[in-house]
Amino acid sequence: MEIKKVLIANRGEIAIRVIRTCKELGIETVSIHSTIDENSLHVKMADESVCIGPAQAVKSYLNPQAILSAVEITGADAIHPGYGFLSENPEFAKMCDDCSLNFIGPKPEIIKSMGSKIKSKEIARNAGVATLESIILDGLSHEEIIEKISDLGLPVLIKASSGGGGRGMEVIRDLGKLDKKIEKLQSEALSFFGDGTLFIEKFIERPRHIEVQIAGDNFGNIIHLGERDCTIQRNYQKVLEESPSMVLSTKLREEICQSAIKIAEAVNYNSVGTVEFLFDLDSKKFYFIEMNTRIQVEHPVTEMVTGVDLIELQLMIAQNKKIKFKQNDIKFSGHAIECRINAEDPKTFLPSPGQIDHYHRPGGLGVRVDDYIYTGYKVSPFYDSMVSKVICHDQTRDRCISRMKRAINETIIGGISTNLEMHTVILNNENFLSNQYSTNFLKNL
Repeated sequence: MEIKKVLIANRGEIAIRVIRTCKELGIETVSIHSTIDENSLHVKMADESVCIGPAQAVKSYLNPQAILSAVEITGADAIHPGYGFLSENPEFAKMCDDCSLNFIGPKPEIIKSMGSKIKSKEIARNAGVATLESIILDGLSHEEIIEKISDLGLPVLIKASSGGGGRGMEVIRDLGKLDKKIEKLQSEALSFFGDGTLFIEKFIERPRHIEVQIAGDNFGNIIHLGERDCTIQRNYQKVLEESPSMVLSTKLREEICQSAIKIAEAVNYNSVGTVEFLFDLDSKKFYFIEMNTRIQVEHPVTEMVTGVDLIELQLMIAQNKKIKFKQNDIKFSGHAIECRINAEDPKTFLPSPGQIDHYHRPGGLGVRVDDYIYTGYKVSPFYDSMVSKVICHDQTRDRCISRMKRAINETIIGGISTNLEMHTVILNNENFLSNQYSTNFLKNL
C-alpha cells in the first residue's frame, strides 16, 4: 500500500500544506484546479496539475468524475481530500475504493456513520459518553414537537443532522412561527447537505467549544493529541483557536480526551480525526456534539504543541502502517494560537474578493503562516474567504498572545478588506486575556 503519487482533491492553503509534507516524504503530488485557480500557488507548487472544470465548485472541486479523470490522466495512486469539498463525502470515498485508489481518510462507512449528527450521538451514548438530550423531528406532528420542546425547556437549538459550518442551525427562544423556522431550516439543509433531517437539542447559554484531536490505525491503536479550544466563533464559524484549553482542569482534560478515544474505538477509527464537545461553564460538564472525519483547519495549533506532523500521520495510516508512538510518547509543550485571516468586509463580514496589491507575511521565532496568497494574486469570489492562517507558539498563553499581537501587526494584505483588525481587537480584549469568555464572545464585543 505504499503511496507514490498523491492527488490533492482541494485547493488553497490545505493543498499546499499536503504538498509540503509529501515532498518531505518523497511522494509526488498532483494539484487539481478550476479555471479561475490557474495561477493559484498550490498549482505552482505541485509536481503536476490538471484543470478539472470551471470556477463553480459544483463543476470542479465537487465533481467526483472530473477528479477521478485527473487521477487516471496522472497515474496517481492516492487522493488526499483536505477539508471541506468532498472530504467527508462517503460516496466519494467509496468511489475511490472501487477504483483501487487509496483515500487518505477513514473508511466510507465510518464517514457515513459519523457524518450524521443523530447517528454519531447514538454511537457516543452507547460508548458511555454524555450527549445533550435531543428530539428527532422526523414523523412528529407540530403538537408533538411543541410538547417535547416544553419537556426539554427553552431555549433549544435546531440542527441539521448532516450539517456543518454553521448552516442549518437556529436557536429557538420562543415557539412563535416554529413551523416556518423548521421549514426554512429543512430547505436550507436539503440545499446545502442533500439531507433535510433535523433534530432539536437543549441549548447551552455559556459554552466553550472544545475539540480533541485523535488518530487511529488499522491495528486497533488509537491515541489523542490533546484538545483545542475553538470558542471564539461568529455564526458558528471558528475565528481563533488555541491549545491547550485554559478552562479545563487536569482531571477534566483527561476525561474529555478519554471520551474522544472511546468514540473513536466504537467505530474502529482508522485515520486522523476530531471529536467535538461543548463544555458548559455553569455545570462544568461536557457533551459530545459531533465528529469530523478529516483534517481540521485548526490542526496547526496541535502540531505546534506536540511537534507531530498530522498530515504525515494521515499518510502513514493510509499506507497501513502502525502509529509509531504510544500515548505516553506524546509530549505537550507550551501554548499555541491560530488566527484565521479572511478576505471580508470588517463591518458586514461579507466576502471581499479582489486583487492583492501588496502582501507581507509575519515571521520570527514561533510564528508560522499557512496561506496561498501572494502580491498580485486575485482572491476569487467563488470559494471560502479564508486566505491565511497565522499560528504562534510560545511557553505560556500570555507570551503566545503577545507574540500573536506582534505577528498580526506585521501582517499586511493590501488591496482587499480583511478581518485583521478584528483579531487585534480580540487579542487586546480583557475578557479574552483573562480567559473569561464563551461562544457569545463576538456578539458582545
